[in-house]
Amino acid sequence: MSVAGTYDCVTKSPMGDQKSTFTVVPGDDGTTFTGTNQGAMGSMDVVDGKIDGNKLTWKMNMTVPMPMTLDCDATIDGDQLVGNVNAGAFGSMAMTGERKG
Repeated sequence: MSVAGTYDCVTKSPMGDQKSTFTVVPGDDGTTFTGTNQGAMGSMDVVDGKIDGNKLTWKMNMTVPMPMTLDCDATIDGDQLVGNVNAGAFGSMAMTGERKG
């Protein structure tokens, strides 16, 4: 099953649940991906997205509420996404999602 798609996600942040739409667009080689994570505080582009089977790793450069690089990972199981967003000194935040249609 492809990891490609658009996922309705929730990240458990210190500021409460942050809803977002995470888009995964695999590259031609099947081992990289691009995409965005669009939420109430704006949109962040996927940086250095890697695919290993059904596992994803990527970074995002957050600007609001403060500049920070987020290190992210997720596993796709069917239409379910389960992962973590590591926000440095703020720790790791659970991220869950479900593929849309």
